[in-house]
Amino acid sequence: MQVLKFGGTSVANAQNINKVAAVVEQYIGKQKTIVVVSALSGITDKLIETGKRASQGDESYKELLKEIEERHLQLVRELIPVAQHSSILSTVKKKINELESVCEGVFLLKELSARSLDHITSFGEQLSSLIISKRFESGGMKQLWVDSRELICTDENYNAAAVDFALTNKLITDFFQQQDSSLYLLPGFIASDKNKHTTTLGRGGSDYTAAILAGALNASVLEIWTDVSGMMTADPRVVANARIIPKVSYKEAMELSHFGAKVIYPPTIHPAMNKNIPIVIKNTFAPQDKGTSIETNPDSSDREVCGISGIGKIALLTLEGTGMVGIPGFSARLFNALAKEKINVILITQGSSEHSICVAVNEEVAIKAKLAVNEEFKHEIQNGRVLPLQSETDLCIVAVVGGNMKNHPGI
Repeated sequence: MQVLKFGGTSVANAQNINKVAAVVEQYIGKQKTIVVVSALSGITDKLIETGKRASQGDESYKELLKEIEERHLQLVRELIPVAQHSSILSTVKKKINELESVCEGVFLLKELSARSLDHITSFGEQLSSLIISKRFESGGMKQLWVDSRELICTDENYNAAAVDFALTNKLITDFFQQQDSSLYLLPGFIASDKNKHTTTLGRGGSDYTAAILAGALNASVLEIWTDVSGMMTADPRVVANARIIPKVSYKEAMELSHFGAKVIYPPTIHPAMNKNIPIVIKNTFAPQDKGTSIETNPDSSDREVCGISGIGKIALLTLEGTGMVGIPGFSARLFNALAKEKINVILITQGSSEHSICVAVNEEVAIKAKLAVNEEFKHEIQNGRVLPLQSETDLCIVAVVGGNMKNHPGI
């Protein structure tokens, strides 16, 4: 069993989807293959904007819906032979009508809950996967379309749901043991909770869907097909001579992705790493390129540093004061205050004197973080034991990553 995931740029238009079909066709007959696809490039953002406009009572949300509908209908016209249009056009129209009903409800209530937003954004992957399934079928590629929501069960933390792996793994293994198809097609990103309400796995969640399936089925390989030929030594938009890294370890890949390398969604690595399944990053538009292989112990004896990555638009928050020295619980209170506001901490540093602690967060949440922390420590701030939280913006984090650095002084 092998799992292939194709991202939004790989399925952006009819020409690209035909390239995807050509790639998948090469795998047919060799071993059972699961294909996971994202929404068409840009569609998820457009669905989010549609929901927001509807919740604000802005009737222009209907124009966005028309754009979304027309893009998918045009894709069908370009991709599927005319004789086979009726069934898939009917399916697309039915999905669009359902989406319109949800958005109309949001518009009337002037409220967009996290659960409603998940339901709205799920249509991107539903539509793309159904159309691609029909394209495979029309090209003589027999496959079975499967709704990921029937196999992946999560909690009710809408927009970034946590997977119930015990139940999910059982659902996946039970399902595939009962099937004899050699090719399967699933929408990425979407799942459901115990009440069968639609949930999503966070932005980049299609990678995660593929990894969950690969882990549950002990796949021989997980291939992530995108628009670059692998992980690179640096961002090629910034560093002109950046080059492909042939092999990296799971830990190196996690570090690079955490600190800004966008080729792979960080949670993707865990299910594969737990089962020692190699992850290969491949290029849909240059399938002959070897790409990058992510594995347990790659041969990297010839290098100390595998890559450099970075995150821009960072704020550095500093909590300091003489009242922190030797007093337990300050760090816990700081992180709890940020956690309550669902603020992700990217980097942490603390001086050995315990006089201060610094955390890095995305710049866009700096003000919210400052208000939350100052409220948590308002009594200490009032009596002078702690200073109000300091915030420095317009910063970036640059990370140098390499598993062999620990063995080479002076890096």
